[in-house]
Amino acid sequence: MSRAARRPPAERRAELAIAARDVALADGLAAVTLRAVAGRAGVAPALVAHYHPAMDELVASAFTSVVAAELEEVRTLLAAADGPLERLAALLRTLLDGTRDDVTLVWVEAWALGRRNEALAAAVRDQMDAWQALILSVVDEGVASGAFHADDPAQAAWQLLGMID
Repeated sequence: MSRAARRPPAERRAELAIAARDVALADGLAAVTLRAVAGRAGVAPALVAHYHPAMDELVASAFTSVVAAELEEVRTLLAAADGPLERLAALLRTLLDGTRDDVTLVWVEAWALGRRNEALAAAVRDQMDAWQALILSVVDEGVASGAFHADDPAQAAWQLLGMID
């Protein structure tokens, strides 16, 4: 393997994080290893270990990157929708259409791997909370406008999230 060009530490760390995210999307979170990330980035595994000495944290970071990108994409989509009914329909249509199976597989694997990876388990909890907050904002808007009825909007948001998952 040829020697990678020397880059500023922040740039190299970001490059390796992107490589880890790409491996997670292509091959799953369990495939995020020193060798796989190094191969994707075109660097030696030792360089990955230097910048990311705790693989559990790199796996958690890859998960967060994948899920946060999807969340931001959906937020943007919902912001363009007109009213709570349209937002809810867009949310369900987007997340249930089958085009995000790679992200779904990352989620499923994260739940399983999180049993042995505390950093990943924490990241899963954080992302679940972020998704629930987004869905709750749609439900709250619908309740406030009279378009929806929910005795417990937070519970309704969790139920919608569970249905999507």
